Amino acid sequence: MKLALRVLLGFAAGLALWWAATPAYNRLLAGVAEGAIRVFERPHATRLYAEDRRLVIDRADFPSTSDRPSLPADDLTFDVILFLALAATTRGLSKDRAMRGIAVSFGALFVLHVLAVVANVEALYATRLGAWSAANYGPVSRNIWATAMHFWRFAGCYAAAFLLWWFLVREAAPDAPTVSRASSGRSSSRSASRGGPARASRPRGKG
Repeated sequence: MKLALRVLLGFAAGLALWWAATPAYNRLLAGVAEGAIRVFERPHATRLYAEDRRLVIDRADFPSTSDRPSLPADDLTFDVILFLALAATTRGLSKDRAMRGIAVSFGALFVLHVLAVVANVEALYATRLGAWSAANYGPVSRNIWATAMHFWRFAGCYAAAFLLWWFLVREAAPDAPTVSRASSGRSSSRSASRGGPARASRPRGKG
């Protein structure tokens, strides 16, 4: 199968998975990311929940009449499309080692997606809530969270997909078969016997 066709099929599979699974996946991300944020939060005020293809951010100390900000969560998880497009270029993808690499890569992507949600929520808290942001986040923490958010969106998501494919899937694929040393040696000896110079005969003695 040609490389371009394999890439196209991988891209289509990734797009279908990303589009169909995003609503359920967002609910899982919301629950895990909420727990991660609350570990370091005093008091525990953050609540995340999925709504369509977005994650809505709520807090116990938000006024009941205020609008709730939200994040386009599918923008944080579309790297699965790139990952599967790259994985489709790997020969021997159906082998056990390659499939284990894909499974481990999906687990790693999930952890990175949780961290991306945490970074985006914290960046929103630090930079977009006016006086509340200024009172609860200093200049250093605002810069850290804003940098983490932008890094994932513009570089991290692409780098993660490529590195996971390179080290866990591509390296796990079986190598192309190689000619054994024995058969190579036999071939060399046959070639030498056919094309090499004839051996000189011993001269016969007189008498």
